[in-house]
Amino acid sequence: MASHYYLIAQLPYLLYGQGSFISSEYFKELCKEHLDDKEMELLESCSLNPFTEAKDEDAVFGGKPLPVSSPFIDSWRNWEKALRLNLAKFRAQNLKRDAGTLEDPSSASLDAASIAKTAVTMDSPLEAEMYLDKARWDFIDSLEGLDHFSGNVVFAYLLKLYLIERYAKFKEDEGFAEYKRLYASIINQASAADGRQGEANSMMNESGDPK
Repeated sequence: MASHYYLIAQLPYLLYGQGSFISSEYFKELCKEHLDDKEMELLESCSLNPFTEAKDEDAVFGGKPLPVSSPFIDSWRNWEKALRLNLAKFRAQNLKRDAGTLEDPSSASLDAASIAKTAVTMDSPLEAEMYLDKARWDFIDSLEGLDHFSGNVVFAYLLKLYLIERYAKFKEDEGFAEYKRLYASIINQASAADGRQGEANSMMNESGDPK
């Protein structure tokens, strides 16, 4: 606890949409002075990608995130996965496309479904990305708990730094590319894996509907 206190007490307060005085890399180096090996291992597993063991982020929608000995990190990974699955599902519905073998999102994450449904209705991909990242920020806040000097706060701080760094890099074209990469390509992959994408495209061409 004391180690967490001295670490957290010196950190600048973070607000979504504003810059940070420290980077995620600097923060992780700072944590090495205060956390034990197990906590550092858990910290390194904190990622905006719920499947940190996967090399291809576009192909991580099957299966479950590998659990770790942290309810905070497990909850975050499961929620983020549910969010991404719902985004892929609603985007496929809006485009009138077959989602193929895409896994059904967990019904336990109803807030993730609502957030995803709102995001896919936004005209601006960049606006949608900002909205999604703010929702991620708020969910991370909800996981921290009442102990402001616990390990959960350390994990949450790193995830928030990642979100701030993403925010700083967003431009209209970059936001559009991110949107397409995370939520469109998985639909194509799932449809191809199910063997129905070619048939769907053929039917659309014959009917004269836009691709």
